Amino acid sequence: MKILIVDDEEISLTSVQRLLKWRGIRDVDICDNGQEAIRKIRERDYDIVLLDLLMPEMDGMQVLEAAKPFKPYTEFIILTAVDDVPATVRAIRLGAYDYLVKPVDNELLFLTIERAYERKGLLKGLSAARREGGGDIPAAFAGIITQCPLMKSLLAYAQVMARSGNPVLITGESGTGKELMARGIHQAGPAPAGPFIAVNVCAIPTTMFETQFFGHVRGAFTGAEGSYRGFFEQANGGTLFLDEIGELPFGLQAKLLRVLEEKSFTPLGGSKTLKVDVRVISATNMDLDKACQEGRFRLDLLYRLKSAHVHIPPLQEREGDIALLSAHFLREANSRHGKEISGFSPEAMDVLIRREYRGNVRELAQVVENAVLLGEGGVILPHNLGKQPTRQSLFARHLCSLKENDETQVAYVLMNTGGDRRQIADILGITVRQLQRKLAQMRNDPYWREVMGESLSRDKGEGNGDDRLAC
Repeated sequence: MKILIVDDEEISLTSVQRLLKWRGIRDVDICDNGQEAIRKIRERDYDIVLLDLLMPEMDGMQVLEAAKPFKPYTEFIILTAVDDVPATVRAIRLGAYDYLVKPVDNELLFLTIERAYERKGLLKGLSAARREGGGDIPAAFAGIITQCPLMKSLLAYAQVMARSGNPVLITGESGTGKELMARGIHQAGPAPAGPFIAVNVCAIPTTMFETQFFGHVRGAFTGAEGSYRGFFEQANGGTLFLDEIGELPFGLQAKLLRVLEEKSFTPLGGSKTLKVDVRVISATNMDLDKACQEGRFRLDLLYRLKSAHVHIPPLQEREGDIALLSAHFLREANSRHGKEISGFSPEAMDVLIRREYRGNVRELAQVVENAVLLGEGGVILPHNLGKQPTRQSLFARHLCSLKENDETQVAYVLMNTGGDRRQIADILGITVRQLQRKLAQMRNDPYWREVMGESLSRDKGEGNGDDRLAC
């Protein structure tokens, strides 16, 4: 990993450089001004640039704006003593990976660098795959049905990370297919023939943690009439999948961390230490970064689990996959229930596509299953799908909770509609002229100009009767 640190304060330069070298990153350059930074960035392919925002002559934002177009795969992390929301927004828009406020916790800084490095590898690998005409789903992930470019890119990244054999953290909403992804990573890894042991962490009682994970010998406690091989021993030579890892009680996290670090443990009641070769894949729908900040999850354990990070998008963000998955689940349900339903009516498919899936793929499968059971004709009709809120109705419900016609509400409507002025005015319960005045006020506000950007600008066709905003 090649890193450049840019800061006009010598103490910041040297302290961060020492920290990175202490963590094993040897290739670290430093410079104390923006002009030199641009020259170095253009001359050398850095993986990460740690960039101070406030510098004389040329600040970090100017460096980012000048250098990023020449090095699209270099990730920039802004470091500054000023917590400025508009500056954060602008930095992200210019291509920065993240924005950290000094003083930065050492572990947080290192985690951010690791994530940025993963993202760089993903983007560069995907770019190469496109040039080579790739796009097929890797064989190890054949069980994941998708035609979504985002998902195909994710699977390509997961395959690359799987080969390392390092721990992987999978995140995503309930029902997105985290265990299916974990099994694919196991199959694409260095030991596909080894065991795959799946454990739901929240189903293990706290008092049974040690015996379930590390096993016990005969006579270790009352009722232990025989020995028991724990999850780690069962997974030796393969993969241990820890689902719902965020639910692991804080007091037990240190015990799990120790095994991950030492790759050994002693069964309960035993005297012999067992060495194991186990890859750990964990999954959660919890925000573990937030849990660390709140003291509910150990940062050192998160670092150990998150050598690579795979985030599965919700079903609603998987372009084209609702129709594809619906057809797949229809074929399966037909087979199970002896039905011969040929497909979905156009109206029924429209309902499926517009529907809100809080349970994601799992919920879609259940909806199609129920529709097959209820269907009596040759195709699924809308009334077979039940009555559930669509995205539009959920949007309207959320809108009602906002303060009436304040700037936040206007911004929310503007960003969640096509930009039609008449439609926006109708939703807000005001006239088009009143909406125009509100937007004019927001354009004059530096904060809203920075946050909304082009979303507040008028479409060129406005003077010709076009009632749309550039959005």
